[in-house]
Amino acid sequence: MDSPLWRRVAFAVIVCALVALGAYLIRPATHPGRLSAGPPADHRRAVTSTPNPARSPAAGTLSAPGNADIYQWLPFTQAGLAAAAATVTRFSAAYGTYSYTESAAAYGASLQPVASASLVQQIEAAYATPGVASARAGGKQVSAGSATIDSIEAFGPTSLTFYVQVVQRLTATAGASQQSARYSITVTGGGTSWQVTSIELATVGNS
Repeated sequence: MDSPLWRRVAFAVIVCALVALGAYLIRPATHPGRLSAGPPADHRRAVTSTPNPARSPAAGTLSAPGNADIYQWLPFTQAGLAAAAATVTRFSAAYGTYSYTESAAAYGASLQPVASASLVQQIEAAYATPGVASARAGGKQVSAGSATIDSIEAFGPTSLTFYVQVVQRLTATAGASQQSARYSITVTGGGTSWQVTSIELATVGNS
C-alpha cells in the first residue's frame, strides 16, 4: 500500500515518535581537550549553505507502538543518528572552547577531526579577524564550551541538521561570565561517518 494517505499516516507516526522520544538524545558534553576557540559574537554567522532536507521536530531513539521499526521510514539508522549527534556535540563543544593564547591554526586543529576542511578554514579566518583577535588577547579571554542538542531541524538522505545550545564559561581580565547561543548545525555523510559542514545562528523564528 503506497497511497498518499498511507504516506501521510507514516510521516505522522514518525513525527509523533520523534516528539515523544526526543528527550533521549545526546547528553551535554564538554570538550575534553585543551582550550581552542569558540563562538564569540564575531563569528556567529552561516559559513556554508545547508541542504534542504525534510523537516522534523525532534531527535532521539525512535520506536513506535507494536515495536514497529521507525527507521524503515528514515534515511538513516539508529546507529547513524547516534553517530551524527555525537559528531555535532563534539564539534559544538570545541567550537565554544578557546584561549587567547592560541593561534587560529591551533583553534582550527581542534575542529578538524569532525568538520570539513572548507568549514574549518572559514572559522579560522573569522577567529583571526584583527579586531576580534586583539580584543580576545587584550582581555585575556578563555572559554570552556559545552553543547546540548535540542532537536533535529531537518534531515535528508545524506545530511542531518540539528539545533544545538552552546554554552561558554568565560574567564577574562574583566572577570568570569557565562553566555549561550543556539545554532543550526548540519552534518553530511552516511552510515556512522559524518562531518560538520555548516553552522549558523538559529534565527529567532525557529523553535
